[in-house]
Amino acid sequence: MAIVRYVFAALKPGVDPEVYEKYEREVDYAVAAKMKTIVSYRTHRLTDVVGTLEGGPWHYLERIEVTDRAAYEAEIKTVGADLIDELYEKYLDRAKTRSVWTVLVDP
Repeated sequence: MAIVRYVFAALKPGVDPEVYEKYEREVDYAVAAKMKTIVSYRTHRLTDVVGTLEGGPWHYLERIEVTDRAAYEAEIKTVGADLIDELYEKYLDRAKTRSVWTVLVDP
């Protein structure tokens, strides 16, 4: 059973997308790779939204597949705490962040 968290994220005003994406590649992906509960982690730049989504606009969608939600939430508080703080301090608008947990419906 795949457990996936999707995170809708918006950049703070004035943040250069290229600078943020460099941080994602060099720092965020490296930290995620060290976390035992993360099966896969990728950030996607949104290019087009068809229809209306409340709460946006967002610039990025993160897809985080984990082994266990509770274990991930515990691990992110230790391994990822500094990273999360830095993300919101420098790059992302915490007020616009939305998170959705999902479970794959097997074919």
